[in-house]
Amino acid sequence: MLSAGNIGVRNCVMSVIALWLLICILGTSPAFAQYYAWPESCSRKGGPDCQKLAKQNAKGPVLSVLEYGAKGDGKTDDSQAFLKAWTAACKDGTTIVIPQGSSFLVAPTNFTGPCSSKITLQITGEVLAPPDPSVWGELSTATWLLFSSVDSFTILGGGTIDGQGQSWWSKSCKRNRKNTCTKAPTALTLENCNDAVVQDLNFRNAQQMHLHFNFCNRVTASGITITAPGTSPNTDGIHVSNSTSVVIESCTIGTGDDCVSLSSGTSGLQIKNVTCGPGHGLSIGSLGKAGANDHVSDVLVDGATLVGTKNGLRIKTWQGGQGSVTNIQYQNVKMSNVDHPILINQYYCDSQIPCLNQTSAVKVSDVSYKNIQGTSSIAVAVEFACSDTVPCTGITLDNVDIQHGTSTRTKSFCESAKGTAVGTVTPTSCLQS
Repeated sequence: MLSAGNIGVRNCVMSVIALWLLICILGTSPAFAQYYAWPESCSRKGGPDCQKLAKQNAKGPVLSVLEYGAKGDGKTDDSQAFLKAWTAACKDGTTIVIPQGSSFLVAPTNFTGPCSSKITLQITGEVLAPPDPSVWGELSTATWLLFSSVDSFTILGGGTIDGQGQSWWSKSCKRNRKNTCTKAPTALTLENCNDAVVQDLNFRNAQQMHLHFNFCNRVTASGITITAPGTSPNTDGIHVSNSTSVVIESCTIGTGDDCVSLSSGTSGLQIKNVTCGPGHGLSIGSLGKAGANDHVSDVLVDGATLVGTKNGLRIKTWQGGQGSVTNIQYQNVKMSNVDHPILINQYYCDSQIPCLNQTSAVKVSDVSYKNIQGTSSIAVAVEFACSDTVPCTGITLDNVDIQHGTSTRTKSFCESAKGTAVGTVTPTSCLQS
């Protein structure tokens, strides 16, 4: 005779067996697979990628672009498959997987919202731009992959976005002054987005800029690697405009232009632990072109390493502009063989035609440099070239030590620059009190 305890144990075992059989049966059904699917890159045995994906699966289905007709052979245009997957995911709020081991050729495409809820784009494979600029035809050449009006949006996965920009570079007027100066596409643009994350991605050889946040709020770019030749024209790494509460952290960037560039409308931005080189450094501007009224404020750079860059920490404005650059803090920055380690230039002129002298200027104020160390490739390591009529004010140098790569002593240059020096400062400060 079975005791009550034995009966309880038997029932428990039978329940476990029944549950196991149910899972096995459901696991082969399309409906179950839709909601609990693993991409080919993820083994059912587990691992960090599977654990992460499992958490996402609990919130909704995971859709692979392969299910929507993408070939992933690097030759077939997979744009329509990507758009179909986007439409489905945007409607239901889910994850789109671009799987590992495949290369997807995608023409210039706009992915628009708003979406019903949170959406994730998981790129573990490779996304390729058309190498031929003529593919853009009558389309705007400002963007390649554009995501607009999408909130609570995440792009991650460790995959690669390759702009294949070599043909665009050859047509640039920066390469050949006989070429007409035209705009080339930004590889990945997020526009009118809130609460967005771009994480653990590789960018390569963008046509022009690699990643652009425009009219975005509360966005983060982290763990990003950006690679392009030092001779590639205008290939800024991360560009930010008209955006607030932006964090750029733990990124490695090597390009032919600014590693990070900030333009008008940027405020409340933090750059943390970024490595830059080759490139043109960390830049604010250019601002004030053609009389524009531009503003950048409340920027913190805390932890950066610059190696062999053409500029270090740069603020650049055109003559004749209006507006302001204020409350900018640079701290804990290391440099090696940098051309212009610290530079404010209110006479910026990126033009084949000489710029005229003008009296109005973007006001630069309250800029601090703290714990800045390293070497300069030129003698003038600190340069503040400010407007005679709109001087730079409130500049602070605190524990700055920039030496020349040789035995030559470094120098400072100041024009209409007012501020103070605190602690040990090399080269000797030339700021007016």
